[in-house]
Amino acid sequence: MTTSTDPSASGALPGATLDASRMPGHWLLARLGKRVLRPGGVELTHKLLDAVNLTGTDNLIEIAPGLGATTRLLLDKQPASYTGVDRDPAATSLVEAMLDGPNRQILQASASETGLEDNSADVVFGEAYLTMHPDSLKQRTIAELSRVLRPGGRFALHEVAFAPDDIDNPSAVKAAEALKSSIKVNVTPMTVQGWSTLLSDHGLRVEHTFTLPLHLLEPQRIISDEGYLGAAKFVANVARDSQARSRVMAMRQAMRANEAHLQAIGLVATKLENQ
Repeated sequence: MTTSTDPSASGALPGATLDASRMPGHWLLARLGKRVLRPGGVELTHKLLDAVNLTGTDNLIEIAPGLGATTRLLLDKQPASYTGVDRDPAATSLVEAMLDGPNRQILQASASETGLEDNSADVVFGEAYLTMHPDSLKQRTIAELSRVLRPGGRFALHEVAFAPDDIDNPSAVKAAEALKSSIKVNVTPMTVQGWSTLLSDHGLRVEHTFTLPLHLLEPQRIISDEGYLGAAKFVANVARDSQARSRVMAMRQAMRANEAHLQAIGLVATKLENQ
């Protein structure tokens, strides 16, 4: 049965036992009450949903659903089947509590080795996952997801990209290091062209590309993503916890200082028929 329980009110969150000074930034934000943890917020997620055009006849795979904010939007489309794939046991438990009815499941597995059958999905939806992995794992993961996607199927990706496409290496390294240092997770963004090439190298033809500023922690984006009540709760929680507040401010400063070189990107691709 679907539940509306707030996972931040319990120890159910991934990384819940870690100290605020050391835990990955996205899980710290979740602990503080932020539900939407995607680079381009719900605005970019909705752009991807519109472009993918998920229907009731589609078999859907969602990669790294995390807290399940996008999962709810996907399930509202009533796909023929839903399979979530997340390697974090706390995340899989959170999403499992949301699943109601037949043909709904969440697997604790790596996106680079799902164990799913070849050509078993019409849509693959993945957000805020690959940026946190090295290029070699990006390649393995896209190869795996292309394998499970049927020819003609749609692939949606939501990540962080460098800007512009001809960014010089020192600027790219500086931006990535600033983000890595503040969120305490390894980050390896790619340029818009780099993400597009990654998909095309595995038989996925990019049909739509969207970019938005990386404004995850800007006031207007927080309100847009969380609503006024959710935003107020998040701000209050940040204000009460000095250690967490220091981390959040450092993350926001890293994004602001590198605004010219970091952006959110969404791509929708189609698997070629001969793959």
